[in-house]
Amino acid sequence: MPDHLAWPLMLVHLGATLCMMGLIWFVQVVHYPLKGQVGSESFPTYHNAHVMLTGWVVGPPMLLEVTSALALVLWPSELIDPLGPLLGLALLLVVWASTALFSIPAHGRLAQKFSVEVHQNLVRTNWIRTIAWTARALLWLTIIGSMQPYSAS
Repeated sequence: MPDHLAWPLMLVHLGATLCMMGLIWFVQVVHYPLKGQVGSESFPTYHNAHVMLTGWVVGPPMLLEVTSALALVLWPSELIDPLGPLLGLALLLVVWASTALFSIPAHGRLAQKFSVEVHQNLVRTNWIRTIAWTARALLWLTIIGSMQPYSAS
């Protein structure tokens, strides 16, 4: 990939990753723990609204992040060691796998009926995504922070 395209792509990728890191920390520390205080009777209605509305917030940055991560791996730039984008993509696969294996099934069960056990498991397994997104953000801050700004001259 030409340098003049790689640099903005990396910045867009970093922005999407930082956005997702901030969102996942909010979810992990505030949002998921508070779900346990909604009350069993109104929980399914609350939870279904939560899932629908959250998709509008997390969907765009997640899609931007995965698209730019794939582009950075498939069309490497001479500006950076290709191992960085590969490691970043591997961490993103951890996020997506954890989402598919733990988060989505837990949300499906909670949509039917509140369960303390399922809720606690959701909070506990969400640490996988929280740590992976934090590691991705630190990785890309390190990669971009160690680079010289691109100059078109």
